[in-house]
Amino acid sequence: MTEVTARTAGARRRPIAVGGSVLALALVLAACHDSSPEPEASAPSGPSAAAPSVPGADWGLVWSDDFDGAAGSRPATANWMFSIGTGYPGGAPQWGTGEIQTMTDKPANASLDGDGRLVVTPLRTGEGAGTWTSARLETRRTDFAAPAGGAVRIEATLKMPDVSGPAAAGYWAAFWALGAPARGAAATNWPHIGEWDIMENVNGRDSVWHTLHCGTPVQGPCGEPTGISSGELPCPGCRADFHTFAIEHHREVAPEELRWFVDGKNTFTVRADKVDPGTWAAANQHGFFVILNVAIGGAFPAPFGGGPTAETKPGVPMLVDRVAVYTTGK
Repeated sequence: MTEVTARTAGARRRPIAVGGSVLALALVLAACHDSSPEPEASAPSGPSAAAPSVPGADWGLVWSDDFDGAAGSRPATANWMFSIGTGYPGGAPQWGTGEIQTMTDKPANASLDGDGRLVVTPLRTGEGAGTWTSARLETRRTDFAAPAGGAVRIEATLKMPDVSGPAAAGYWAAFWALGAPARGAAATNWPHIGEWDIMENVNGRDSVWHTLHCGTPVQGPCGEPTGISSGELPCPGCRADFHTFAIEHHREVAPEELRWFVDGKNTFTVRADKVDPGTWAAANQHGFFVILNVAIGGAFPAPFGGGPTAETKPGVPMLVDRVAVYTTGK
């Protein structure tokens, strides 16, 4: 048996023991990525005003960061912490995904630009495919949750790394959230504790993926390691300009729903009756923490052109203008 990473359109952080190789797994899972989205999904359109999806609801701002500060400075330490190295201490190697970079807290990999933006930059040293570093930032707070009978919205306005073609091989940008129980457990309880992949983009493609991870690491009610995914959705212009990506967990409707948005347009929805009640509650009915990172290589980029090569261009950042969390129905 070979330890293979559980990662496709968001299957983060945990390895699974199955026969074969990471590449073989990625090729099998590519078919899942390319499948048609759920019937309720639709492709993102052009920019529009982003707003929570319940008109008239009393949405309150719970937390936000506009990344104000001097150029080259760190993001606010009261809001963010860096995850360093190639995995959580005691957790899966290579973040459980096969990604090859080492995460650092160096300003070259993550800092403010002085114009209200966080800059997350993957860098390479050495010849050929080289050795890569990047950054992974997590909110210190882990209590972003929908109250019973209410809803939560997590959103970010960001610009994907603006690189494409051979120069983009191996790039993997993500804005996502993990269930609070993952912290302190090195995420060894993944995917039972839930993962919301709000925006993922690989290899400079003009597209985005949304995914819910839940249940057990292999198959189970959520079809892991693929999870319950939108599949690849077209996202024209998402590398060239800033766009707002969001997820909402609605507990004021029956069945409960997770709704994903691009620029205010509902692009994917998963309802609680898609899985059993216990699986849904364990994955969604608790706090979450937010993660921003740019990885290099791994099981997700593999079926879409592969990992980094000598042609991959280092130093193309993901720019984050704002992250915010709202709730309603307290």
